[in-house]
Amino acid sequence: MKNRIFWVVAVASLVIDQLTKYWVVQNFELKETLPILPGIFSLTYVTNTGAAFSLFQGVGWLRWLSLIVSISLMAFAWFGPLLKSLEQLGLGFILGGALGNGIDRFFNNCIVDGQALTCVVDFLHFRLIQFPVFNFADVFINLGIICLLITSFREPPPASGKKES
Repeated sequence: MKNRIFWVVAVASLVIDQLTKYWVVQNFELKETLPILPGIFSLTYVTNTGAAFSLFQGVGWLRWLSLIVSISLMAFAWFGPLLKSLEQLGLGFILGGALGNGIDRFFNNCIVDGQALTCVVDFLHFRLIQFPVFNFADVFINLGIICLLITSFREPPPASGKKES
């Protein structure tokens, strides 16, 4: 199978994301907090109708964006070139995260101000720096971006085609 690392990382990321969200939903009440490192890190069950850092709250097109990104990444890995290992790792993390949050956006409904909206489950909460609550899908997307950035900095710039005199 071409780009095997991509597929394994995408599936593993998706499974970890969905299992941890399921565990939180089954074991926590909404807005319940469990301090892991008091004052530093907690598990806090919240829902988010927006994107990362609660941007674009309540817009319905985020589910379609997740779907388009996911389908595009799968098509690229399937029909595109054989990717370098770090590229496969990065794109696999991004796909796993996009699918994880996309599944939430298609199947999780939340009531906000009397309005039914789609939402994602967030629960990782760094209190020390007052960082917004997030989930493993967000972690995987960011890891994927870091992998792709590392790859882009390791690549030599393309030759300009001009000969130096």
